[in-house]
Amino acid sequence: MASALSRHGWVSAVRNVFASPTKTVTACRTAVCSSSGAILPKPKKTPFGLWRIAAVVVPFLYVGTRISKNFAELLEEHDIFVPEDDDDDD
Repeated sequence: MASALSRHGWVSAVRNVFASPTKTVTACRTAVCSSSGAILPKPKKTPFGLWRIAAVVVPFLYVGTRISKNFAELLEEHDIFVPEDDDDDD
């Protein structure tokens, strides 16, 4: 706790040394405010429809399924992992 307070005191002292007394600094994020400090208008929203979501999800889901299937076949081929049929608890 003491080190955090002393570190904070050191940082504020450094800020005071480097801050110009004639220039005021306005805290402003460039995504929200302009360089003059004015608030920017709301950004244009792009609606994501079901077609766009499906166009992204379905191909990557298919590719992931194919990779998993090929890797399972590779493991089975090299006898690293072979599922047993005796594990059925019916």
